[in-house]
Amino acid sequence: MWPFTNIWPFSIFQQPPPPPCPEFDEPWRTINWSKSTQNQLRKLNAFQPGNSEVDTLRILLHGPVGSGKSSFINSVDSCLRGLISARALPDAISGESFTLGCKTYKLRKDTPNSYFPFTLTDIMGIGGTDGIQTDDIIKILHGHIRDDYTFNPLRPLSEEDQWYNRNPSLKDKIHCLVSVLPANTVSFMKDDVIEQMRKVRKRARDLGIPQVIIMTKVDEVCPLVKASLKKVYTSKKIKEKIEECSVKFGVPESFIYPVKNYHKEDTTNNKTDILILKALERIVLFADDYVKDKVK
Repeated sequence: MWPFTNIWPFSIFQQPPPPPCPEFDEPWRTINWSKSTQNQLRKLNAFQPGNSEVDTLRILLHGPVGSGKSSFINSVDSCLRGLISARALPDAISGESFTLGCKTYKLRKDTPNSYFPFTLTDIMGIGGTDGIQTDDIIKILHGHIRDDYTFNPLRPLSEEDQWYNRNPSLKDKIHCLVSVLPANTVSFMKDDVIEQMRKVRKRARDLGIPQVIIMTKVDEVCPLVKASLKKVYTSKKIKEKIEECSVKFGVPESFIYPVKNYHKEDTTNNKTDILILKALERIVLFADDYVKDKVK
């Protein structure tokens, strides 16, 4: 016979507590999902840099191997053109950087021979078996490395090399530094990769270059967001990842933008476009503030 106690029936039949809700009651960042992207596109189409010395803003993307830099460039191009683009070649398998050089992408407008007054520069990834040298990224910030240079993972570019720009002007320099980080692996990033990125950030800070983080692959880290991208700003998991990025890299949470890149879609969609264009608009404005401050 079971000994009599006041608690044994409850300890046997008590139900486990329900799991915590993965979603906030209210969004932690506001966004209008019902609006069309046409207003954002009109603003970008009408934009012109605020410094006559600079006709095109230069935006540099850097981050670990496989973070989605090339895919972000394709996604931006897809949003602006309204069709899926594959100009920057990504690689979904290799543990090495698929991008080997310094490649700047001009973004086409609807009219022939017309381009947006900002470019996106893709470079070799950090880490992997062969990664880019920190000194080379810093040289790009200064405008010392010419476009289409192929990086040497064993040594940085020397001043004697033909690809070295000895006398860069303001239009050759980087006007905004964008760190691209994958939400699904940011918790497992190696210390040496984080340290390399922090060194680049510190140098950009010394130069006064604005900085933001693009957090990719949000759909791979949160089931809510995978089911509906509209949940990105109510998801506790995405908020947690943004807080983690802020602590690791020292970037304020308000300068971290979660996005989902196009990677298997064959057509664009409004929700994906809204997040990407929201991030792009802020990046362009930050870059423009930088060149405005350089007006003589």
